[in-house]
Amino acid sequence: MFLGVEIGGTKLQIVAGDGSATIARRWRGTVRQGLGGAGICDQIKSAIADWTAGPGGMRIKAAGIGFGGPVDTASGRVRRSHQIDGWENFPLRDWLAELVQAPVAVDNDANVAALGEAVCGAGARADPVFYVTLGSGVGGGLVAGGNIYHGAAPGEAEFGHLRLDRDGATVESRCSGWAVDVRIRRLATEEPQSLLARAIGDKPGGEARHLAAALRQGDAAAKSILRELAGDLSFALSHAVHLFHPQVIVLGGGLALVGEPLRAAVAGALPAFTMHAFLPAPDVRLAGLGEDSVPVGALELAARLAVG
Repeated sequence: MFLGVEIGGTKLQIVAGDGSATIARRWRGTVRQGLGGAGICDQIKSAIADWTAGPGGMRIKAAGIGFGGPVDTASGRVRRSHQIDGWENFPLRDWLAELVQAPVAVDNDANVAALGEAVCGAGARADPVFYVTLGSGVGGGLVAGGNIYHGAAPGEAEFGHLRLDRDGATVESRCSGWAVDVRIRRLATEEPQSLLARAIGDKPGGEARHLAAALRQGDAAAKSILRELAGDLSFALSHAVHLFHPQVIVLGGGLALVGEPLRAAVAGALPAFTMHAFLPAPDVRLAGLGEDSVPVGALELAARLAVG
């Protein structure tokens, strides 16, 4: 079996599958941020041991990892995590390779998700494919000619850190789940009678999860939040369009679970920021693999490693 691992800021997944990147077995955990990188390694070690222990245990042919932060793909070392302490310069590839006694490939989680969507998801049969993950942070990945685009070290397609102005506003500071939480909290104080404000109640945190339901009910405050989000995201995506001219743009991550309202708003706003010669703008699609974009991409990474 091939092994796929997703290490995010809040989510941890381990899957097993065959060479077609089909998930046959899954373990899901929650990242305990206070335990740092070492705690996550302990979780991974324990989960894999349950699968491989004993004479009838799973045999692993190769593994792929999608890591939530910049990594050095050549050495398999984590450069850093923007959310979890203890990952700086950690030899993640070698650590897992010793644990599973098989070759391992490591890449940024957005790159791995882009590969999954390009091969098996919403970007299948399109080229190039630009993927955006909208979660606790914002990431991006480009797949061209069927392969992840890698620029010069130490990174590439860091879409979340693209600046939106000269004052330091970035895509991540305006379009991440946490940024939307802040917008909703601010709006709730200004419009306390809105459906969105009432949904939040007296339990702050994770406010973005209420956005989809409020939109379905036609809440004006929710529509205002969506317009702001789609405008910022579309403006940022126009830079990716002018640089790479992808055939398809895929929106993934937890915030993309808002669904069709978000996709339609971004698709509607993007042409206004796109030069006339590049119109029509790329097709904007929701991730076809949902929250499995990274695990499926990690399985594909492992399968390619075994073939290579």
